[in-house]
Amino acid sequence: MSIQSQADFNGMTRVGATVATILSEMCDRVRPGMTTAELDQIGARAMKRLGARSAPRVMYGFPGYTCISVNQEIVHGIPRGRRLKPGDVVKIDVTAEQDGYVADAARTIILEPSSSDVARLHRCAVMALDEALLAAHAGARVSAIGRAVEQRARRDGFAVIRELCGHGVGRAIHEEPSVPNYDSPLARTILTDGLVIAVEPMLAMRPTSAVEMPDGWTIRTQDGSLAVHEEHTIIISGERPIVVTA
Repeated sequence: MSIQSQADFNGMTRVGATVATILSEMCDRVRPGMTTAELDQIGARAMKRLGARSAPRVMYGFPGYTCISVNQEIVHGIPRGRRLKPGDVVKIDVTAEQDGYVADAARTIILEPSSSDVARLHRCAVMALDEALLAAHAGARVSAIGRAVEQRARRDGFAVIRELCGHGVGRAIHEEPSVPNYDSPLARTILTDGLVIAVEPMLAMRPTSAVEMPDGWTIRTQDGSLAVHEEHTIIISGERPIVVTA
């Protein structure tokens, strides 16, 4: 969507703040020994308290309130009885609907102890997101976002998972345009003031493909390599975007 009114702006910033709060509460409480289903319930209770709904659950029938993906799982992991262990790489992805507006954000949490390579991979994804946001300004092509992500990943010795990308958001979870995490010649959309998009670098230790698991939801790396995921919903605005899920 694109912001058309003050009501749109207020709605997006409100749901963005709600998503940020839910995600922060989940990240603060994730611990070894808890199950991903227990972690999901923390998100579910926060949604109810804040007057929001799980957008994947409402719009797609997802069997959970949030997506929780572990280790080689990249995105869309179903919360289950899986018990988290020290060293696990946990990706928490929260997409909420509130008063007709949708925002989406994700963070990766590494449960200590972890290796220096995993820490570097995670740091690379955080930096890739920061640099992608700097490239997301009015008048630029959407491909500039992917170029920033890909350049950071290559510089640090890691790989973009090319099958997965960011997307427009605002009234539904997935809207136009697609926002690739590499410099795609097909990503020709011009970013305009008010456009709402989710920017989400998804990186792996080494070049690999994304494959869907038998549960029909979870997407993992084809070769079993570890993956990380960082995401914000932003509103394009002049030289710098407004990060509504900050």
